[in-house]
Amino acid sequence: MNILHKLTSAVAVVLFAFGQPAAAQSEPGRAVNPFVGTLADFGQLSPAAVAPYGMVQLGPDTTPANHAGYDFAATTLDGFSHTRGVGVGCGGAGGDVRATLVYAGEPSAQTIDKRSERAHAGYYRVSYGPGILAEMTATRGSGALRFRLPRTGRIQLSVDFTRNYSKHRAAQWTGESDGELRASFSAGTVCDVGRYYLHSASRLLHNGKAIAARWEGDRTSQAVLLLDVRAGDVVELRTGLSSVDAAAAAVVRDAELGQRPFATLARQTLDEWNRELSRITITGTREEQALFHTALYRVMQTPVAIGDPDGRYRGSDGKVAQLAPGEQHYTSWAMWDNYRTQMPLIALIDPARAQDIGKSLVRLYATGKRRWATPTEPFLTVRTEHAGIALLDFYRKGITGFDARAALSGMVAESPTLARATPDEQIEAAYDDWAIAELADDLGEADLAARHRQQALSYRAMWLATFDRLGSDADVVKARGLYQGTLAQYRWAPVFDLPWLKATMGPRFETELAAFFADNLFNMTNQPDMHVPYILAWAGNPAATDAIVGKYLRQPMEHRYTNAGVRPEPWIGRSFSLSPQGFADGMDDDAGSMTGWYVWSVLGLYPLMPGLPQYVVSRSHMQQAVIRPSKGVRIVVSRAADGQMLVNGRKVVGSSLPHSQLYLYSASTSREASVRSPIRWAHGSRPSAR
Repeated sequence: MNILHKLTSAVAVVLFAFGQPAAAQSEPGRAVNPFVGTLADFGQLSPAAVAPYGMVQLGPDTTPANHAGYDFAATTLDGFSHTRGVGVGCGGAGGDVRATLVYAGEPSAQTIDKRSERAHAGYYRVSYGPGILAEMTATRGSGALRFRLPRTGRIQLSVDFTRNYSKHRAAQWTGESDGELRASFSAGTVCDVGRYYLHSASRLLHNGKAIAARWEGDRTSQAVLLLDVRAGDVVELRTGLSSVDAAAAAVVRDAELGQRPFATLARQTLDEWNRELSRITITGTREEQALFHTALYRVMQTPVAIGDPDGRYRGSDGKVAQLAPGEQHYTSWAMWDNYRTQMPLIALIDPARAQDIGKSLVRLYATGKRRWATPTEPFLTVRTEHAGIALLDFYRKGITGFDARAALSGMVAESPTLARATPDEQIEAAYDDWAIAELADDLGEADLAARHRQQALSYRAMWLATFDRLGSDADVVKARGLYQGTLAQYRWAPVFDLPWLKATMGPRFETELAAFFADNLFNMTNQPDMHVPYILAWAGNPAATDAIVGKYLRQPMEHRYTNAGVRPEPWIGRSFSLSPQGFADGMDDDAGSMTGWYVWSVLGLYPLMPGLPQYVVSRSHMQQAVIRPSKGVRIVVSRAADGQMLVNGRKVVGSSLPHSQLYLYSASTSREASVRSPIRWAHGSRPSAR
C-alpha cells in the first residue's frame, strides 16, 4: 500500500485530528497532537498515553505497524500494550503486557473505527469491533485501560507477555487468589543488543469494583479470563510496572493509581503535562503552537524514570539499589542521538531533572555501562555513547549536584574501550576524550587533562588524510565504514575543534560549507550532520543559517538520503509538520533528537558544541518565547523589529550567547541551589590553542 493511498484512506481521521481548534495557551497538553509522526516510517512514533518521562506508554498495536507498534493508516487493531521506544530504529522495542478484549468467540484482531480516534497528552481512545470503546491514561509507572461494552454477553480479556517488538526472551505469570495478575518477563533491547527485565501487576475492575478474576492459560505466555457483562458495563485493567519484582509493581500501581476514578487520573496526567510543557511557551498561530508543543512533548518522553515510589530501582548490572529521598533514577538511553539536542534542552528548561539524569549517568558508569546495552537492563534502552559529553555539558551549565569526580573516573575507564576503527568513530572517540580533558581541567586534574587532550586531538591526522580534500566517494553513504552518513557529512563532525578546522581550511571553510548546502549534501533526516547549518552562523554568517533553517522548519525540501544510501530520486516534503506524516520520509525522531532540533531552531538558539556552555545565535522563528526553567525564573527570548534577537529585553551581540547570560535581567534572580558561577573562558579557545 503506497503512502498516497494510506493518506487518502485515513482522510476522515485527518479532518478530526488536525482540524480541531487548538487548546488555550493555559492548557498546552490539549494542543499536543500525539498522532504526529505515527504514519509508516515518518517518525516511528505512537499516540500512546504517557506521563512526562514515564516508563508506561499505553497505546494501540495495529497491523501493519511501525517500530512503536502502530501505524496511523492501519485499520486492524491487535490490542493495547504498555511499553514502547520513542522513535527508535531497528525494529523498536517494547510491546509488553499486551491486553486484548473481545466478545467471546470473536477474533482477537478487530477493525478500528478510525473516526473515533482521539488523543492528547496523556490520553488516547478508540472504538473498535462491535463498538467497544477503549480509553487509556498513564502515570509514571502505571496505566489504566478502560473498556465500555456496547452489548450484553461474555467477553474474553487476554494479557500477553510475549508480543515484543524485539526478540522475546522469557515470561512467567501467576494468577493470585484475589484476582491479581502478576508477571515477570524479558526481551531484547533496541536492535536486540542486550536484554531488559520487567515485572507487572494487573488488577481488573468491573463497574468500578475489583473482582477476583480467574486467569487461565499458558503460564509462560498469555493469561485469559472470561467475564459476563451487560450493555454499558465498564471493565478496567489497571497495571503497574517495576524493575524490582512483581510485588513491587503492585505497590507502584496502588501508590500511583489508588482508588481514583479514571477521569481523575487522566486529568492529573494532563495537568502534569501542562506544567511541564509550560516550561517553554511561544507566541504564534494555533498551528505553530500545536507543532511546537507536540515537539516538546516528544522531547519530554526520554530518558525514562524507573525509580519506584519507595525509592528502589534495578541498575544496569541487574542489582536492586535504593535512592535517597527525593531522587529519581533514569534509564532508556539513546545518547548517541540525543546528547546533541535533547539533553542540552533538558539542561536549559529543567535543570533539577537534568541533575537527576546526571546522577543516573554516573550510576550507569558504576554499574556496567556498555556502548549499547548490558544483558541485565532494567528497561528497554538503545545506546549510551557520549554520556560523558552530556555530563560535562550539565556541569558547565551549573548543574553540579552529581559526583563529577566519579563521572570523570567512569569516563577515563571507558576511553580505552571506545571504538576507533573508522573515521567517524575516531572523531566521536576524540570528542569523548576532549570531554575527559575538559572536565579534568575543571576539577584541577591538569596532568590527566593534558594526556586526554593530546589523545583527543590526535584525530587531526586522520581528518587531514580523509576529510580535508574529499574524493569521489564523498557522497557515498557508509563509505569507508561510516555509520549512516557520508564523508561530506562527517567532515563537519568535530564540533569541539571547529576553530582548528576553520584555521586549517582557511578560505575554503566557508566556501565549501556553502557548497555543502548548494549541492544538497545535507541530510536533515539523521543526526551526524544535523548541526551543520549552525556552523555558518558560528563562522559569522547568521543570514545563511537563518535561510537554511527556515526552509527546513516550514517548507517542502528535497531529502536525498536514507540511512543506507542515496535515494534514486529525492523525497520531497516538509521535515516537520502537524500531520500523521509529521517528519521527512525515513526520519526517526530518535528519542527527542529531531524534535529537540526543531525546538532549538524555533527559539533561534542552538547548542552547537555540547560541553561548551553557550549557544549559537540565529534568527528566532517566532515573535516571543518564555522559558521557565525553575520557580521564579522567567527568560524571555524575542525578536526585535530589525530581526535581532532579544534576551530579557536586551539585544544579543555577536554569534554566540553564553548559557549564563540567559539568566541576566530575567524576571527573578533566584537560581537552583546547585548552579555555580559562569566559567571564565570563551568558546573554542582551548582545543585550538593546544
